[in-house]
Amino acid sequence: MKHTLQEIAEAVGARLRGDGGIQVAGVASIASASANQLVFVEEEKYFSQALQSGAGAVIAGEFAAGSSGKPLLICLHPKLAFARAARLLGEGKHEGREAGVRASAVVHASVSLGVGVVVEDRAVIAQGAKIGEGSRIGAGCVIGCGVKVGSECEIYPNVTMYAGTELGDGVIVHAGAVLGSDGFGYVRDVKDGRYEKFPQVGRLVIEDDVEIGANATIDRGALEETRIGRGTKIDNLVHVGHNCRLGENVVIAAQTGLSGSIVIENDVVLGGQVGIGEHARIEEGVMLGGQGGVLPNKVLRGKGVAFWGTPAQPVRQYLKQLAELARLGKKR
Repeated sequence: MKHTLQEIAEAVGARLRGDGGIQVAGVASIASASANQLVFVEEEKYFSQALQSGAGAVIAGEFAAGSSGKPLLICLHPKLAFARAARLLGEGKHEGREAGVRASAVVHASVSLGVGVVVEDRAVIAQGAKIGEGSRIGAGCVIGCGVKVGSECEIYPNVTMYAGTELGDGVIVHAGAVLGSDGFGYVRDVKDGRYEKFPQVGRLVIEDDVEIGANATIDRGALEETRIGRGTKIDNLVHVGHNCRLGENVVIAAQTGLSGSIVIENDVVLGGQVGIGEHARIEEGVMLGGQGGVLPNKVLRGKGVAFWGTPAQPVRQYLKQLAELARLGKKR
């Protein structure tokens, strides 16, 4: 969908230098850009490459203010402006997509479908489910009884949502994710050693603007709920156990595993392959590096503090310990 540079500048809060009537249709890297695409530069040392590229315009920082040669969109945070421009240019990509239920889909008569909903081939939507306007249910999805999906959600193929799952507006769920499955909860009979399943009858609530990666799994609550806060972004192959409560704008990288009843407060960042034990608490703004581990019932606190290692500790302390171990190794 084409937009003029003037329209883009106004939308992303950038200062335009050059012909605002030029139209662009997409975004690209500096190496691959063509005349109808935008590129961005965060560092001045790459700016000359951007000017020499085939791009129609460049989003850049204040260092570009005195330059010429291509139309420029100048702003404080070029990467953020670029992301917003990409979103603007991507709007309308589904225009012309025919709303409605494909012939091979199975939708119960009691299901409520909002205006503009698309249900792709072989999807199954069970009794009492509600799908908000403008949402798309991808091919092969299974939507359980009473599930609620908000408006403008994008559910990619082969996603499964168990009964009791609720999604807000603007949620994106990538292929193969499983939402609302039973948590891993058992009680052992000490007499014969057998495990009895603890009730898993709660629900899963996912708030607005959450994105969930491919093949991620999020369990329902055992007796109450699992909740994923607004704006949280979950990477591929992440597992969130039952009764977890994730705050707003949390970022979790791939292959991270959260045990049951964990609290993750707002603005926390978890690196790849992080493991967190049950009933732990990660307080607001904490950053935990890749393969970091948090023991059960522990608390990490310190807004803006980076932790690393297992058990996780402030990164400076952890690096000092590694250096000391290396020194002792040399002595031996």
